[in-house]
Amino acid sequence: MTRRCELTGKLPLSGNNRSHAENATRRKFRPNLVNVSLISETLGRQFKLRITAHALKTVEHRGGLDAFLAKAKTDELSAECQKLKREIAKAKAEKAATAAA
Repeated sequence: MTRRCELTGKLPLSGNNRSHAENATRRKFRPNLVNVSLISETLGRQFKLRITAHALKTVEHRGGLDAFLAKAKTDELSAECQKLKREIAKAKAEKAATAAA
């Protein structure tokens, strides 16, 4: 399993540790991944995702998983989240069609 955020697509970065004497040794900057369960209000289901703490704050700021996925770029999302985004869009379209009829 890659250390990749399922919502934002953040990956590990590489760089250097620097000692007081300015010696450089290679290191990795890994994203702060957390396992969370997020609820989709449109689908009424719970989804387990592995996302960064920053993405979790963004999901809460935007008003939930549905709002986040509606605004997110599809190419940054994991395959599972892309499928989830399509399901939510389809469910919202059906709900709007039944409300208009």
